[in-house]
Amino acid sequence: MTHLAGPGDDDAQGPGDDPEAIARELADAVESLADLWSLAAQEAALRLSPHQLRALRAVEAARELNLTALAENLDIGLPTASRLCDRLEAAGLLERALHPHKRREVRLSLTTHGRNVLKDVAARRAQALAATLAAMGPEERTALSRGMKAFLAALDAGPRSRPSDAGPH
Repeated sequence: MTHLAGPGDDDAQGPGDDPEAIARELADAVESLADLWSLAAQEAALRLSPHQLRALRAVEAARELNLTALAENLDIGLPTASRLCDRLEAAGLLERALHPHKRREVRLSLTTHGRNVLKDVAARRAQALAATLAAMGPEERTALSRGMKAFLAALDAGPRSRPSDAGPH
């Protein structure tokens, strides 16, 4: 596991401007963030798998989502998406209704309980992130925010090469 340089660390010890070294350190940080994210979600009143949470978030984000679109969104097969929806519906988080104009299409929507569960998970995740950020100094939080904005802007602009183009590691 690599470690990001901490405050006051000498730049000679850190990755400098080497994108691959920074990428390894960032990957470790993302893994830690994912663990924090997952633990916060598991503290919610209703424990859902990451797959179930992704499905609920996809349904929340899209209007008029059907089973085929959900399967494509989650990159899973139609039978798997159907079973996932069966479980979410049985838990009272999701509703299926016939499309008013397309008889063979079933629309997916969140129930009030499903929306409340997503709000609870989001609040717990934000609280866990805020606690971690509070342990950082103001300059570090500003630098992190600026770095994340630059990272997202670069991501939106499109990657210069795909990971498969990078060659052997």
